[in-house]
Amino acid sequence: MDRNSILGIIIIAGILIGYTFLTKPSKEQIAEQKRLADSARTAELLNAELAKAKTADFDSLAKQLPEAVAENKEVDNETKLGVYASHAEGKTKFYTLENNKVKIVLSNEGARPYSVELKDYKTWDQKPLMLFQGDSSLLGLEFFSDGKSITTNDLFFETDEESDDIIVTEAEKSISFKLPVDTSGAYIQYTYTLYPDRYLLDFDVKMVGMNQYRTDNVQLKWEIYSPQQEMGRANELQYTNLYYRFNDGEVEKFKPRSKDSQDITETTKIQWLAFKQQFFSSVLISDVSPFEGGYMKMDPEPEGNEYIRKFSAELSVPFNRTDEFNMPMHFYFGPNAFQSLKRIGFKLEELVTIGGSIIRWINAYVVIPIFNFLDNFISNYGIIILLLTLIIKIALLPLTYRSYMSMAKMRVLKPQIDEINQKIPKDKAMERQQATMALYKKVGVNPMGGCLPMILQMPILYAMFRFFPTSIELRQEHFLWAHDLSTYDSILNLPFTIPMYGDHVSLFTILMTVTTIISMKMSGQTPGADTGMPGMKTMMYMMPVMFMLILNSFSAGLTYYYFLANVITIGQNYLFKYLVDEEAILRKLNSKKLKASTGKKSSFQQKLEDMAKQRGYKLPK
Repeated sequence: MDRNSILGIIIIAGILIGYTFLTKPSKEQIAEQKRLADSARTAELLNAELAKAKTADFDSLAKQLPEAVAENKEVDNETKLGVYASHAEGKTKFYTLENNKVKIVLSNEGARPYSVELKDYKTWDQKPLMLFQGDSSLLGLEFFSDGKSITTNDLFFETDEESDDIIVTEAEKSISFKLPVDTSGAYIQYTYTLYPDRYLLDFDVKMVGMNQYRTDNVQLKWEIYSPQQEMGRANELQYTNLYYRFNDGEVEKFKPRSKDSQDITETTKIQWLAFKQQFFSSVLISDVSPFEGGYMKMDPEPEGNEYIRKFSAELSVPFNRTDEFNMPMHFYFGPNAFQSLKRIGFKLEELVTIGGSIIRWINAYVVIPIFNFLDNFISNYGIIILLLTLIIKIALLPLTYRSYMSMAKMRVLKPQIDEINQKIPKDKAMERQQATMALYKKVGVNPMGGCLPMILQMPILYAMFRFFPTSIELRQEHFLWAHDLSTYDSILNLPFTIPMYGDHVSLFTILMTVTTIISMKMSGQTPGADTGMPGMKTMMYMMPVMFMLILNSFSAGLTYYYFLANVITIGQNYLFKYLVDEEAILRKLNSKKLKASTGKKSSFQQKLEDMAKQRGYKLPK
């Protein structure tokens, strides 16, 4: 180690010793630090003692807390509910009214229907069919009483019923729920009555002595979350809707295809309100006094949810502030069966979506009666649809024959039309058209003659389009490979979704498409490029393909009917082709053409002129 290193170490050591000496606390500072340390220790001990005291106090308070909370809640209920406060707390109990068709569970909390099961039906996955259950529904009166807002759905009613399960067999059974307001005898009472072998549930509301509490603005609030019952959610969604009927008889409904929330406020008197599913409905009917109007709303539920829509309504009860007010009503919890609803009355049959105007008339007075008649003798609905199709096609046979004859005339004239097209250039389209129409006029052929009979058949085709998807009779009925004629008959589930088409392959839809193309080709309904419209042939073939895309998720009963109609049409065309002599048709048309060209009168016209001449009449030119 050299001299400079030793000198550096000495300097550093000196600096450290000097820093230690300079920063050493004085005696006064050491005494102050000791005093502060003693104070901190004293404070720590004091905080520990205080913590023990607080814990003891908290334990003491905790023992008193339930009583304090309960007392505070009771005071809060009295503030909010007044004379109704004693019914704010209670034990929930359930009571059942049941017949051979429906099982209705009632709750004393709100005295409302808690669940409704239709015993003759199952969901698409074979679970019990519940129109609603649990907290997915709400029913209660809302009103102002002595300035307080009261909702009976939150109050506990009393009942004298001892049995929790009442089976309705030979006579009707009733359960009454009572809400005593005070000792003076004022009360609100709900009475439910179920009858044997019926889907109707009587619902009577009685309000006694309520006018003394300045009861006002009485509303009946009803809400239901509508669950998915069918396999095809998208198809079921189209038929799940809110209906209501005015007291003058008009039935209104919301837009079924809308994906947005819809609501409406009506001031006109309302007789009934229905929360309608595809095949089942929950309906509230005012028997004597209609509702004074109300607010109704329908909300969509997100994809993947077990519910499809949420229905809600607030209907104005015509409370007349008398000492005793009664409002008899009915609930209908049941299937959308056209004839059954029609027998109940109130125009409930309009809940069945079978079309409007002439389409509804065809379904109501032709299709449904024939269908129900066949249903009395045949249990297989595939056979019933086959017979129904045969009856309709036989009834339409004259129109079909007339359409075929018109098409046959057009076919035999085709060589002459081709000749006109060869003589007149394409750039003279108007001249071509005039020459073609002149030919039609000479031979007495209407180029639209084949279309008119087809147009007259369109209402029948559209009536079937409306009838099958909403026919409760087809629900969960098997036929061939279709396990349910009310929904699509999938033979292959795809691992992906095709826009407009879906994620499955329906066999009846494919058969319908193929037979439609064959039928069009046989009947000559596919005009080609020689008509001056080259794209028409492609368009005509595209129409069946478009229907295949649209109807792939529709009722198998519908596509099965269209398939059968096409097969019968093909058979009729073969029969007509065998019976109709097209050469004779051509000779007759050429004869008319010749007479028109030479000015020679027809035998019929000559006979008319001879008869007029004998009697001294002169026919106008």
